[in-house]
Amino acid sequence: MKTWLKRLGILLAAVVLLLVGVAAYFYMKSGARINREYDVAVAPLLVSDDSSTVARGRHLAGAIALCEGCHGEGLKGKVLFDEPPVATVYAPNLTAGLGGVGSAYSDSDYIRAIRHGVNREARAIMVMHSDAYNFMSASDLTALVSYIRSLPAADNEVPARTVRPFGRVLMGMGAFDSETMPLFPAEVIDHTLPAVDAPPAGATVEYGRYLATIALCGLCHGRDYTGGPPVEEGAPPAPNIAVYATRGAWTGDQFIGTMRTGVTPYGRSLNAEAMPWEVYRNMTDEELRAIWAFLESLGGE
Repeated sequence: MKTWLKRLGILLAAVVLLLVGVAAYFYMKSGARINREYDVAVAPLLVSDDSSTVARGRHLAGAIALCEGCHGEGLKGKVLFDEPPVATVYAPNLTAGLGGVGSAYSDSDYIRAIRHGVNREARAIMVMHSDAYNFMSASDLTALVSYIRSLPAADNEVPARTVRPFGRVLMGMGAFDSETMPLFPAEVIDHTLPAVDAPPAGATVEYGRYLATIALCGLCHGRDYTGGPPVEEGAPPAPNIAVYATRGAWTGDQFIGTMRTGVTPYGRSLNAEAMPWEVYRNMTDEELRAIWAFLESLGGE
């Protein structure tokens, strides 16, 4: 009996040591992700205080690119994720007020953060959708940074992110990454891709593809827009929106009506937390028709 208990004790100790070793491995792996440095050169853009440029940037931030969804009203920062055993992550205050990065960030720093997901310290930004914004045109980047520069200084001291040991282990395991939402987009971006011009504005497939990309539609609905699992706990699955367009289940006018009101042609109210229609309703009819033209082109099954 004593021999059996001794062997069981040795086995349990071995299992514990193995688990500790595995946890230590993933902890160190997460450290490599956090501390990796990125040498990213950005082409300078001519940031402007021209009213039309700033207005375009305001429209991008408030109607298309979901900037306020993460950074809060006035882009003054807010908490994104707060689970004490895992991590606390804040979106920074982008203004020049107390606690904001605006007084420290150069225009190039903003561009590097938006397009490449890399901060002033040359490290990857967590939960920043630069894998989509990497395709933002040079003119829209200029407009967005111009708008950020125009914002009134807002005092809001936002704490730095805190990832606790358990969270570090999960991070090293890739538990927070998905196909459409990498934890550190800088890891998957082609940093050599130059900012290009957007397709001409209009209700076209090309312009719709561009808008759908920088509006993060693929984040929930998948790279091919055929639907996807919930992006966070408690959210509903994202539907196959390509099918709605290509099978004639909806018309373009019904799509626009849904984006404006948050109510589908079938009378179902959209969950505004999961589907940010309250942001997208601020798009123009032309922009929404362009996205619909793009969806119609997909040939969804």
